[in-house]
Amino acid sequence: MKLQTDRLLIKPFETNHLNDVFKIYNDETTCQFLLHGKWTDENKERKFKKKLKHNQLTKENTLNLAVLVDSEVIGDLSVWYTDMKDTVEIGYTFSKSVSGKGYATEAVSALIDYLFEVVQVHRIQANLDARNTASRNLCERVGMRKEAHFVQDFWNKGEWTDSIVFGMLKSDLENAKDKNLDY
Repeated sequence: MKLQTDRLLIKPFETNHLNDVFKIYNDETTCQFLLHGKWTDENKERKFKKKLKHNQLTKENTLNLAVLVDSEVIGDLSVWYTDMKDTVEIGYTFSKSVSGKGYATEAVSALIDYLFEVVQVHRIQANLDARNTASRNLCERVGMRKEAHFVQDFWNKGEWTDSIVFGMLKSDLENAKDKNLDY
């Protein structure tokens, strides 16, 4: 599976992407709101092998995709099925070095289009740490709606955190396109 946008190539990870991905995940602030800590020299190969293995979306398997600009990995997209029929959850992480350039919006929008049009999912959702304003803003930019805010519902990295759930149906995407929103 490959997706091409005006500026990006989105495809499964390849072995030569390890160092680019390590640069992304070896940053404490990038990993602040993720479920895991920053990658280290000791665990990077083990963690990266999981991304290589997850190269196809199935009911049992997560799909991990590299987001590339000029053959450099600048981001990571993940998709997995939830327990609800035809519903997937998405996750994303991007290098701080590309913040503010619209790459995350472009990549996530392309992924959403692919999931609705090709995979034909019914619903897409994203669950995030409520403190992650960049992620929240991205969800809103791509046309997702905030559906829930749970207070201290998730124990992560030694503390209780709030969670926000965003959701989207295909009709939400069509409405965003009709209104010429920058999704």
